[in-house]
Amino acid sequence: MADRVDQAESWVLHTRPYRETSLLVDVFSREHGRLSLVARGGRRPQSSLRARLLAFQPLSLSWFGKGAVRTLHAAEWQGGLRDLAGGTLICGFYLNELLLRLLPPEDAHATLFDAYGATLRALVAGETPERCLRRFELVLLEEMGYAEPLHQTAAGAPIEAERRYCWRPETGLVETAGGDEDGSYAGAMLQALTAGDWSHPAVLQGSKLLMRALIAHHLGAGQLHTRQLLIDLNTL
Repeated sequence: MADRVDQAESWVLHTRPYRETSLLVDVFSREHGRLSLVARGGRRPQSSLRARLLAFQPLSLSWFGKGAVRTLHAAEWQGGLRDLAGGTLICGFYLNELLLRLLPPEDAHATLFDAYGATLRALVAGETPERCLRRFELVLLEEMGYAEPLHQTAAGAPIEAERRYCWRPETGLVETAGGDEDGSYAGAMLQALTAGDWSHPAVLQGSKLLMRALIAHHLGAGQLHTRQLLIDLNTL
C-alpha cells in the first residue's frame, strides 16, 4: 500500500479510545480493504475528525504512514444515508462484526464493498432485514473463497427440488433421507437460493440456518456478539 492515500471511499467499522486523546479506527476501504487508522486527538471535543468518524455513513478518508496502523489526517462525509435505528442498527453492527472477523487486513474487495453499501441502503429503505443479511453473507462467502456450490452435491449430482440435503464441513452438500429435524435443507430451498429467489418464507428460514452453519465453520472458536442479539430479536 502507498505511504499516502487521499480521498479513499471508506466506511467506519469500529472505533475505540487510543492513548489519552486519540481514536483507533477500523475502516473498510473500497481500494485498500480493511485497515486500522489512528485519529490523533480524535477524542478531543474540538477535533474536526470526531464528529465525522461515524459508522454506517459513507466517508472519504485520507491517511499516511506504514505498518499495521496508519495515521488518519482527513475525513469527509459523503452524505446521502439516513441513520440506522432499532433492529436495523443491530443488523449494521452484525455486518461490521462479520467484516472484522472474516476479512483479512489490506485485502481489497470492491464487490464486497459495494454489497456492504447496498445492504445498508436496503436496510434504511425498509427492506426485509433477513433478506438483506442473507444476500450480504452470500457475497461475503464468495469474496472470501468460502462459498459452497449450492447447485450440486459434493459428488457432483444436481440438486433436486423434492430431495433433502445436509451440509458437512468435510465434504459439502450430501443427500439425506432425514427431515427438517436433522438439520437438512430442502432441495427446493437450495435451488431458490442459487437463483436469488427470496420470495418464499421457507427460503429465508432455510438459508438462515445454512449461512449460520457456513459462517460458524469459518469463524472457528467464539460466536458473534451481534448474532445473539439478532437471535433474541428473531431477525437472524
